[in-house]
Amino acid sequence: MTLDSIGRGKRAEIISIDWDALAPDEGKRLRALGIDEGARIAIAHKGVLGSSDPIAVMVGRMTIAIRKVHAAAMQVEAI
Repeated sequence: MTLDSIGRGKRAEIISIDWDALAPDEGKRLRALGIDEGARIAIAHKGVLGSSDPIAVMVGRMTIAIRKVHAAAMQVEAI
């Protein structure tokens, strides 16, 4: 399943990321923020004003916002 398909409050581990689906600078930014294979994450919030974009993701003690298209490039496994 992909990260954009899991619900709020759910925890997951990133199994793989389709880096080719992302622009090189976006991939570099995500890696710098700790988003990479093996990272354990949780969905904090989804969307603003009724939309489903952006997605607030907790990585360790940090909460970051990512676009739904980025989340769709990440294969995860629920934990």
